[in-house]
Amino acid sequence: MHSPRSRIALFALLAAAAACADGTPTQPSAAPSAGPSHAVEPYTGRIRIGTVTGAASVKIGATVAYDVREKGSNAYLVSGLANEQVTVTWNSGVSVPTNNRRLQVVCTTSATDRDQRVAAGNAAGFPSAWEYVSSASCWRVYIGERPLPIDAAAESTYKQNVINAGLATSAALWKTVTTPVNEPRYVTTKSTGTSASSRAQPRITVASTARVLIGGVQYRGIAEVMRGASGTLAGINDVPMEEYLYGVVPRELGPVQYPEAEAQKAQAVAARTYAAGNLGKHWNNGYDLVATVQDQVYGGSAAEHSISTAAVNATTGIVATYNGNLINALFYATSGGKTSNVEDVFTGTDAYLRSVWDAPPGQELPSVSALLTDLRTPAWTGGYATWHGFHRWNYTWTMAQMSCVVGDFANQPVGNVTAINVLSRSGTSGRATQVQFVTDAGTFTETGTAIRAAMPYINSSGVPTLLPSTLFVVERLTNSSGALTGYRVYGGGNGHGAGMAQTGAVGMARAGHTYQQILQKYYTGIVLQVKAGTRRDGISPIITTATDPYDCTSA
Repeated sequence: MHSPRSRIALFALLAAAAACADGTPTQPSAAPSAGPSHAVEPYTGRIRIGTVTGAASVKIGATVAYDVREKGSNAYLVSGLANEQVTVTWNSGVSVPTNNRRLQVVCTTSATDRDQRVAAGNAAGFPSAWEYVSSASCWRVYIGERPLPIDAAAESTYKQNVINAGLATSAALWKTVTTPVNEPRYVTTKSTGTSASSRAQPRITVASTARVLIGGVQYRGIAEVMRGASGTLAGINDVPMEEYLYGVVPRELGPVQYPEAEAQKAQAVAARTYAAGNLGKHWNNGYDLVATVQDQVYGGSAAEHSISTAAVNATTGIVATYNGNLINALFYATSGGKTSNVEDVFTGTDAYLRSVWDAPPGQELPSVSALLTDLRTPAWTGGYATWHGFHRWNYTWTMAQMSCVVGDFANQPVGNVTAINVLSRSGTSGRATQVQFVTDAGTFTETGTAIRAAMPYINSSGVPTLLPSTLFVVERLTNSSGALTGYRVYGGGNGHGAGMAQTGAVGMARAGHTYQQILQKYYTGIVLQVKAGTRRDGISPIITTATDPYDCTSA
């Protein structure tokens, strides 16, 4: 939808250009650009997962012989053999035979203007195309089409709809077009070179006993390729929610390492709640969630395991709510002994994401101060996950290494790091909430869970690696003369710390607790119920990959 200002500007451009017909066209400035428009589909129990994103081409197929058909019309495109994949690309100008009526809005000398107008027309739901007129050296842009024979009344109504959308003026005119025009289309190509084009998304549907392929990975449900807001393609798995969870739960809580049924059920409910609460998160790209840690890791049917599947089936449809609303079901690996209030690591103050001791009643440490002491000199064994490898950890930096990582955080050389000060801590969980780095080049600070990226440890390969958590204490290292030689950090836990600790859930399950008890411990005051989510018209978060202006490894 165009804003009133852009609509007025477009009216002026179109009035001038369309009035010229194919004679001496006015050269307009570029029309408003528009990406694909994806009407929000009501949620009916199926979720759409972007398994391949930001691609120029996507391969799809199936484990059985299949047809590729156009979404909506179900028109046949091509067929494939079992385990054969076809390649889907996007072409902004596919020559298409035509014999119908089309509404010409402009004849422009700008290819950019042409493409933007066609994109805007398609985004508004009007089939749009273009053709080059050599005698006038311009491109006719058609926005909208009608079948023959001519129906003047219907054409008048249609034209007014295009005008109301800000895509034409009264100077636009209907023409009978019998020569090929160029349309932006999906092109589906077999390895033999055989291809077919379609306006709507190519998709593959197979029997429930078979699997579709997207990028060579097997999935239940439907394989589809769709063009997103940025103009790139996505491979989308359209699949029932519960079958989606079959491929999520084993990737988020490994069933071989952690086969405890109640912990697996708790993970299933948390994963279902997250998915239900984030339907439509990336809808401008045509899908709900992505298959990575940006949302939840989804491995498709190859990731499925009988233990995880049983946990999903045992909790079918159940989600966690607070005051009737789906919660933000945050989870992470291990707490270090105490979970965090959400505001200590993220923005927000959700009343159900409160700090709790990750231990049985009577086994807690006496205070947060005692927890911080235990980081340096571990002795406490009463927690639900004190057995986990990241319950306690420590890392050491030389002066050069700390200069490197802080310089990388500050994006400049910083010289020596002369002090690291924890300026504030959570009074409920002990996690650092603000850290200050004092350097030769000045003072730099970071807050919340971003602290972990500001002071990564150096792994055994010499690579800076995300600090496991913000639950830590800092120690200055000195030589016999008292000179500063480096730093050591003693910490506990792995992950942001808000919500359910997955290894704590395992510990609770081992202690005989049910999945309901597990969830109600980590999410304060919640209710477990069967409730469906509502799909929203979301805009996919933009994740940029920028060149770091300072890299200490090459400085």
